[in-house]
Amino acid sequence: MSIVVCGAAGQVGFEVTRRAPGAIALGRQELDISDAAAVDRVMDALRPRVVINAAAYTAVDKAESDADSARRINADGPRYLARACARHGAALLHLSTDYVFNGDGGIPWMPDSAAAPLGVYGLTKLEGEQGIREELAQHMILRVAWVFGPHGVNFVRTMVRAAGQRPELRVVSDQIGGPTYAGDIADTLLLLAGDIAVGRARQWGTYHYCGAPTVSWHAFAKTIIERAVRHGLLTKEIPVIPISTAEYPTPARRPHNSVLDCSVTLSVLGIAQPDWRVGLEETLKIWKSEQS
Repeated sequence: MSIVVCGAAGQVGFEVTRRAPGAIALGRQELDISDAAAVDRVMDALRPRVVINAAAYTAVDKAESDADSARRINADGPRYLARACARHGAALLHLSTDYVFNGDGGIPWMPDSAAAPLGVYGLTKLEGEQGIREELAQHMILRVAWVFGPHGVNFVRTMVRAAGQRPELRVVSDQIGGPTYAGDIADTLLLLAGDIAVGRARQWGTYHYCGAPTVSWHAFAKTIIERAVRHGLLTKEIPVIPISTAEYPTPARRPHNSVLDCSVTLSVLGIAQPDWRVGLEETLKIWKSEQS
């Protein structure tokens, strides 16, 4: 099957191309999706059956002062890809985020819950979703949350590094979500792409996909430290102190409740939520093997 992966150098794009060596991997040097002419030129040359878009501007805090760049990549880029896919009869699988929601309330967010982003990152990702819906019927938008994996910069890597350098960690305890292993996201995208490529019926639209069980950043950090010690990546456990969001101010506001309801993904697509603890084990094992 002919699959093009945009954003191949990122966490998820890396895992997709590692699992599907036959896919055409495009990092930003090969394709800047915010360049409409470049998108048309590449898509005209490759004529893929499926495009997986894992490219994004993910610097949440920096986006507050660099809105133009965030909008070009997160909003304009997906629209250009969708338009090119429509011209060639291709399908688009696109990654979005829990940040399209404001995080209020205590129940998980459904795919059709009202979006109300708190900052530029979430707003531009929402605009990207809207652009895809306007340009292309054959699309699947997969909203994910708290992505981590062995490749790239993420919360797990930050916690392991910090725990090896500090006597204690202070981590926010009043934000909750579902950490999601990049490898699980990649597997899901490739499953969907494979079905599309062979003409197996899928229901287009927007879906949620995140890890379970629900956890706070603080509890996630504690688990990371405990298991990193078990794998020999850290010599000892250190205290992880719970703090409030107010005690850790950032340029961009974060949702307090980032829990995504994945029931529609299960009932319609037959894809269940993964256990993020399994993905964490895999990530730590890979890092340990790299040290050998």
